[in-house]
Amino acid sequence: MNPGARAEQVAAECLLRHGLKLLQTNYRCRFGEIDLILKDGETLVFAEVRERGRSDFGGAADSIDAHKQHRLILTAQHFLASLPRLPPCRFDAVLLDAADNIEWIKNAFEL
Repeated sequence: MNPGARAEQVAAECLLRHGLKLLQTNYRCRFGEIDLILKDGETLVFAEVRERGRSDFGGAADSIDAHKQHRLILTAQHFLASLPRLPPCRFDAVLLDAADNIEWIKNAFEL
């Protein structure tokens, strides 16, 4: 299993333990990819998973820059266009370090 897939699996397991329901992994369209799409009650959660073994060039959170956020928003809008109604939504970030310590940032940025 590649490191990115392993990190996504660890993140998904963490979120499932917190009561979220996994709807889809690795949603792709022409705009980009969303690692995990989940439900937290009635809220649709688009989760970006990042793992950084070293912080020489910034931590995992630093890698979700404005350009990446824009691509995630466009990808989420593409996904939402397929739904019959627009649910409440949020973007979460799940950050892992080399020791699999997890930081879960709810509502990491706005749509």
